[in-house]
Amino acid sequence: MRELVRAALFACALFLALPAAAHTKSESHSDWRIVGNDVYVTFTVPDIEARRLATQADPGPQNSVVAAYLASHVGAAVAGTSCTPASPVRAVAASAGFRRFEFNFHCPSPRGIELHSDAFFDLVPSHITFAQITDGHGAIIEQLFTRDRQTLENAGAGSENRLRDAGFIDYVFLGVFHILTGVDHMSFLLGLVLISRRLRDLAFVVTGFTLGHSLTLALAVTGILRPQAGYIDALIGLTIALIGAENVAVASRRPGIVALATAGLLGLMAAGNLLGLHGLPPLLLAGAGLFAANYLMASGQLVDAARLRLVVTLVFGLIHGFGFAADLLEMRLPNGKLAELLVGFNLGVEIGQLSLVLLMMAVAAMLVRFGLGFSRRLVVDVGSAGLVAFGIFLVVTRAYA
Repeated sequence: MRELVRAALFACALFLALPAAAHTKSESHSDWRIVGNDVYVTFTVPDIEARRLATQADPGPQNSVVAAYLASHVGAAVAGTSCTPASPVRAVAASAGFRRFEFNFHCPSPRGIELHSDAFFDLVPSHITFAQITDGHGAIIEQLFTRDRQTLENAGAGSENRLRDAGFIDYVFLGVFHILTGVDHMSFLLGLVLISRRLRDLAFVVTGFTLGHSLTLALAVTGILRPQAGYIDALIGLTIALIGAENVAVASRRPGIVALATAGLLGLMAAGNLLGLHGLPPLLLAGAGLFAANYLMASGQLVDAARLRLVVTLVFGLIHGFGFAADLLEMRLPNGKLAELLVGFNLGVEIGQLSLVLLMMAVAAMLVRFGLGFSRRLVVDVGSAGLVAFGIFLVVTRAYA
């Protein structure tokens, strides 16, 4: 079993060492309303996605640039004939951190309307666009635009090809999709496996993570808590860095130096606000630094920190839960679907996590079978260094994005 765990840890390092296969989560949201021959569109773009269109001359970029981009990448058609733009793309009021645009099309017929969006796929191939579609009968349908599915056949009047109503199974698949395609959440999960010396330790940390993200996902989606999405993204990077830093502290037996370095980095970022480098709020950075330093000191002094990690990964799970929720808040699902969404999405997340662990164990078994085991110390050192570097990269880039 020890060799199996060592090989599993090596598999973790292999996953972390494949940046070309990983991609940052990239999403936008759209609302389509079919009224007879007319298609009304509301397209919501997170600021981080809009900045992909920035140039040196227009680093913002201006709303007019984003509007022009959407005008050339979003449309509708009937039997291969494009619907005519009935109004220009115009910017309207949006929540903080987002840009919202409205426009509409007039189609030659209400039958067989097809909706099309290839926005952002040329910039980020893994981009997805959530589409909430209200058809001519008032039915609300949930679908996804992806690079491989840029056109959706809509249920216009009399159409024989109605889009499927999003249901429980759809939400389960959505949860699996977010775990398996979100490099930040996936890296954190792999970090939990890397830090666990025994299967019992792994059970502790995964349990804490599950409880945490399930709670905050429910709070955020139901509207009880709505944290700033940009802050959450940066804190997710910090959790990844801390998982690696803890291993470094334990392996070097110098938790004080690692804790001081971690708190010092966050302190420098807080001081940067005084120099005009406006990123995360200074109080948030100071609190994160205090928490990180105390956690690293405590875990470095304990002989068996497994039970402490149950509590800490619960806190980390709280942060990641808000990250999951940020992907769903703009979908504006009917209230009657919230329970179905929460249960299905959480189940999908757990299936995705279990699938990753089982995959690593399968790879581990193959490595042991062919005598390719590596020492745990080497695997932990290399994997921890990768986690720290990747986590710091996410914290800094997201804090000052």
